[in-house]
Amino acid sequence: MAHLLHTTFLPSSSSLPQKSCLSSCPSHISSSRTRVHAKIREIFMPALSSTMTEGKIVSWVKSEGDKLSKGESVVVVESDKADMDVETFYDGYLAAIMVEEGGVAAVGSAIALLAESQEEIEEAKSKAAASSSSSSPARDPTPSAAAPAPESTVSVDKAVLVAPPSPSVVASAVHPASEGGMRVVASPYAKKLANELKVELGRVIGSGPNGRIVAKDVEAAAAGAAELGSTAAKVSGAPSVHAPPGFELESVVPFTIMQGAVSRNMMESLSVPTFRVGYTITTNALDALYKKIKSKGVTMTALLAKATALALVKHPVINSSCRDSNSFTYNSCVNIAVAVAIDGGLITPVLQDADKVDIFSLSRKWKELVDKARAKQLQPQEYNTGTFTLSNLGMFGVDRFDAILPPGTGAIMAVGASQPTVVGTKDGQIGMKNQMQVNVTADHRVIYGADLAAFLQTLAKIIEDPKDLTF
Repeated sequence: MAHLLHTTFLPSSSSLPQKSCLSSCPSHISSSRTRVHAKIREIFMPALSSTMTEGKIVSWVKSEGDKLSKGESVVVVESDKADMDVETFYDGYLAAIMVEEGGVAAVGSAIALLAESQEEIEEAKSKAAASSSSSSPARDPTPSAAAPAPESTVSVDKAVLVAPPSPSVVASAVHPASEGGMRVVASPYAKKLANELKVELGRVIGSGPNGRIVAKDVEAAAAGAAELGSTAAKVSGAPSVHAPPGFELESVVPFTIMQGAVSRNMMESLSVPTFRVGYTITTNALDALYKKIKSKGVTMTALLAKATALALVKHPVINSSCRDSNSFTYNSCVNIAVAVAIDGGLITPVLQDADKVDIFSLSRKWKELVDKARAKQLQPQEYNTGTFTLSNLGMFGVDRFDAILPPGTGAIMAVGASQPTVVGTKDGQIGMKNQMQVNVTADHRVIYGADLAAFLQTLAKIIEDPKDLTF
């Protein structure tokens, strides 16, 4: 989603009208601007989500001195939810990088300077050096533009940065090394493949534009490594072993941007009065349905989300939300957020209108969302619009657990594994059934015990007779 930030034109010539005249004499502004022969703009940290207060520079797609065109990707920024390419809104040259890769900057603070022409690059570098020596570190939330501009024939403006609106493929970059001026640039999918295939990007030669590493380069490198490993194993007579990534015991590791956001949300959750209700649901019929339609691409997560959505339609208070402690909202949409663990954090992709979408489309959408989540490419509307949350640890063999209520929602349901259980039948016999435990954590300011019990009874009926899930 594109975020356009306000810009401020700062005349630097001592003969130009001062700030007071800029607001009262518009005719002077026009004539003054024509006398400005050079312009330097600040590239500053954009707000990529409504909850973002700071961002981390994942990688610079461009290097200092590179020519930029409007709409071209300049930097990859890690927000509290995803990695996103950020584009320049002006033509020019990337004159000076003020926040290096791995650095963190507050939203609105300068991270680089953009020069209008090559002649202004050195002037921009001088300004960046002066700003770095006189300002606080990158985490300081005060934008460097707040400092008085030194007198010069060069003006300083702000370069608007834009995040692309939900592209099908978002160009990204990864620079694992910067020593000696070496920079490795890769696409997001190549980065994902490299992580999965244990390929070191610094050793891969890119075949894309300007040497950019693409997926086929990573696959070729992985195939070559596998061939070498096989040969070595034959020579040594022992299989190759991949050592797990090392870590230092008792070391202090700072939160990532995402972990910090999760931490703040969890602390906020402590202020909400909650209660928990558990329920046992027989899953024989659901398991049989899943086995029947699994080959068509249907996932168990989609089936559970669909069943939950149909139950929420009949119990709208469970789908409500309370955000101000004085009122609550009956949400018009049933959007099921499902917790997904990703590298370095947790995110909840949202299946929107899950009650209305057929199970096959819902399953395809879920797979797409999971892929985007793990590549950190989710758009804000794909993770912040949930009205009810599912957390499923059943696939790990967990039989029961409690979940923490996400702020701004009415309830979250923790789903355990379905397991064969010996039960007594109505005729007094002993039988075997597959059963799972679900535990719901709810906001007690809005939802009461009887409401939740009725919802769980409806959910159990849908799961135990799942004929409506395939319509």
